[in-house]
Amino acid sequence: MTLENLDIKRALSNPKEIFGTPEQVLANPRLDRESKCAILKSWEQDARELAVAEEEGMAGGEQDMLQRVLRALDSVSDGTVDERGTTTKQGGGTRAKGVR
Repeated sequence: MTLENLDIKRALSNPKEIFGTPEQVLANPRLDRESKCAILKSWEQDARELAVAEEEGMAGGEQDMLQRVLRALDSVSDGTVDERGTTTKQGGGTRAKGVR
């Protein structure tokens, strides 16, 4: 992916394919804060599903990736609860900044 041909819609539907790492989302100068949050939230949902699958004994879990995505979201959203996500891998509950 080059900066010139960044496809936001595609990045929202499959952020890992476009960026490779959450840190690359943060480092992309063409993305505004809102776009970074949206892409990382999409990635968070994917990582949560994979982490749950891993806990249920299925291959392909991504617990480490979930933590990386959550750290990236914290940095771009300043940890505000409204922009953040939730505490459980399944998506339940609200968490405060810095709580892992």
